[in-house]
Amino acid sequence: MTLGGAVGAVYGMRARRMGLAGKATRWPSRGLAAWEVAAMSVVTEHLEQRGSAFEVISHRQASTSTDEARALGIDAGEVVKTLAVRTASGYALLVIPASRRLDLHLAREALGDNHTRLATEEELSRAFAAYQLGALPPLGALVGAKVYVDPEVLGHETVAFAAGAQTESVKMRTAELFGSEQVTTIPLVKRPEPGSEEPIGRRRAAQQGGVERV
Repeated sequence: MTLGGAVGAVYGMRARRMGLAGKATRWPSRGLAAWEVAAMSVVTEHLEQRGSAFEVISHRQASTSTDEARALGIDAGEVVKTLAVRTASGYALLVIPASRRLDLHLAREALGDNHTRLATEEELSRAFAAYQLGALPPLGALVGAKVYVDPEVLGHETVAFAAGAQTESVKMRTAELFGSEQVTTIPLVKRPEPGSEEPIGRRRAAQQGGVERV
């Protein structure tokens, strides 16, 4: 089964199916704003230049990664959340499952910087102006930042991630997504305590109504 065929079957929505060379078939525009088109184009053109196979999926507006999972109709563990953090040397991208929360202590250990912190919305708007808040892609080569990936992300054959706009996602094979990037794989997330409830994403966030803000 091809990646495009699998995604089309799962999501049951209009999608631009991408071949191995990243070429898309055209489908009618749903009236994207100019800035949405520009943000998405930056991401897709980067993937095309890499020769990656991927699929772009249009969905309702999603301001967080758990909202994105709801919009796509999939488990939040299959969506990755890209968090930008400030360090002494600049910005870094931390990639974790949408169903998990960042452990800042682990992040500081991973980056070797005890002052590492999450970037503020103002900082994100200034440093990553080409991307809407909550839609930063996990592409370090594109945004000019080092990438750190939690091992749980790599346990999924395919993942979805925001494509620069809150209404567009990309789905592609995990190995291909990170295989062309220089990434560091290291634990970054809080783990559930024995006997505790699973994170919101594992309990199908669509039924819970909560919003993950980090």
